[in-house]
Amino acid sequence: MNIPKKVVLCEVGPRDGLQNETSILSVEEIVSLIDSITESGFKVIEVGSFMHPKSVPQMVGTDEVFKRINKKEGVEYRALIANMKGVERAASCGCRKVKLNVSASRAHNLANLNKTPEESVAGFKETVIVAAYEGIDISGSISMPFGSPWEHIIPMDDVKKIARTYIDAGITEISLSDASGMAVPNQVYNICTEMKNEFPDVKWILHFHNTRGLGIANILAGMQAGITWFDTSFAGLGGCPFIPGAAGNVSTEDVLHMLDEMGVETGINLDGVIRTSKMLLEALNHPADSYILKAGKSRDLVPDAPVIMQYDR
Repeated sequence: MNIPKKVVLCEVGPRDGLQNETSILSVEEIVSLIDSITESGFKVIEVGSFMHPKSVPQMVGTDEVFKRINKKEGVEYRALIANMKGVERAASCGCRKVKLNVSASRAHNLANLNKTPEESVAGFKETVIVAAYEGIDISGSISMPFGSPWEHIIPMDDVKKIARTYIDAGITEISLSDASGMAVPNQVYNICTEMKNEFPDVKWILHFHNTRGLGIANILAGMQAGITWFDTSFAGLGGCPFIPGAAGNVSTEDVLHMLDEMGVETGINLDGVIRTSKMLLEALNHPADSYILKAGKSRDLVPDAPVIMQYDR
């Protein structure tokens, strides 16, 4: 298998994992979670979002969380924003990385914003300029490039147009987000290969929801296409409250366990992640879709056995 020797996992649980929860955690609880996953070795953490509290009430404390977390040098702490207001809030609370988002589904984008995806991204230019002035790095995300509940199939030309508009706005870090949970592995491989070939200077990140059980398979397909950056969520929590049926991100523990067993380097301590996820589920008081939290690690079955799963690549 043609897979990378090292990948980077971004923990999106504090934002994408918690935004779909009926229980709203306190600032203190979220800070504790983020400090815990920082200690486990994550180099990228999505702390929250600067959205209007009426839209996403679970994220109302993001500004205060940024002020209180124990920021570790070399770790990227980012937040999702919608517009210029998000940059202003980021600058005020010490956030140095923000992410913009647009839907590749024209029907979805028109219904929510009364704009085409290209028009939405073109409107980000001023936001990018102000972010640069404030010393804030900025990335972009394209939701539903793999499929939409409205159109079903998203034309690749539409996805490429959005990517070009992002690049024209000065954004060269772009996430392909399967918010609808409709992606399948061969499609992921083909799309990622095509996008990497056409836009070689872009850093591509993949974000999969595990709505239909294909999250890990899609990550593996992305790895085979040469992608090395992936979003995951502790305990498999999350989902998009604005897309029908899009519940559940791919579980951080499950992905990390697979990578550990395959000998792919991440720099993240799986035991630490498991402890954090268990702590989180106690606070939320409900189970989650994480195989490792249910079954434990494979190596726990024979704890004294030598490591034999480091396959040649």
